Amino acid sequence: MKTVALPSGEKVPAFGLGTWNIGDTRAQRAEEIATLRCGLDAGAALIDTAEMYGDGRSEELVGEAIAGRRDEVFLVTKVYPHNASRKGVPAACERSLKRLKTDRIDLYLLHWRGSVPFAETIEAFVALQKAGKIRHFGVSNLDLSDMKEWYKMPGGAALASNQLLYNLTRRGIEWDLQPWLRERRVPLMAYSPIEQARLPGDAKLAGFAQRHGMTPAQAALAWLLSKDGVIVIPKTGRRERLKENLGALERRLDAAQLADLDRLFPPPMGPQPLEML
Repeated sequence: MKTVALPSGEKVPAFGLGTWNIGDTRAQRAEEIATLRCGLDAGAALIDTAEMYGDGRSEELVGEAIAGRRDEVFLVTKVYPHNASRKGVPAACERSLKRLKTDRIDLYLLHWRGSVPFAETIEAFVALQKAGKIRHFGVSNLDLSDMKEWYKMPGGAALASNQLLYNLTRRGIEWDLQPWLRERRVPLMAYSPIEQARLPGDAKLAGFAQRHGMTPAQAALAWLLSKDGVIVIPKTGRRERLKENLGALERRLDAAQLADLDRLFPPPMGPQPLEML
């Protein structure tokens, strides 16, 4: 399994498991739990969730899936912006810990920017870190100006990741935000790597995949996995689809293939507003 180094030097899997919309349907619960456990068996030991997903139902499902295997998992969850205050963060963290049935979160993220000052959120994150409730903290959906502001705050440079919308059709961050993160060795966690299952239906990507003996989803994921400092977190609640996604780890794209994808899905020609879902 390819790994990515956090600023602390700790290495985490470059391929993780997203859980947005997982846990919402009771009829699918057994298959979703089995899918997460199969991911762990395959070495995809990073699981990403959030208190927002299903109003906590995704965290509860993850807690059930990792029961008895907690030490195998690098667990990521997120706090709502409206809970990101000095008092709100520890309370939200305790609720997440209870739902996840664990005593610690490996990476705790601010889900997106809200009205609470960054300094207050960072202060609360640092306090949780000192208390052993979280091991690392980071952000999600923060653009370059936000990142510069965050980084200047006391404790802000301890940032472990920025989780961002990034795939072949959403490349705007490559102009300025991604290079800024790379300079500081802050990993980028790419969510919606296959554009909520829409990319596999793209005729250009389908043609590329057919020419190179892979599925469109594998091509999209392999493109992200070819990049240094990028963690990819595709979401699926089906073991069959997980197996397909994991196949991307065996698809090493060469320079000619990467150039072909750049032609089909051009990189940005200038700064663009941050995209998010």
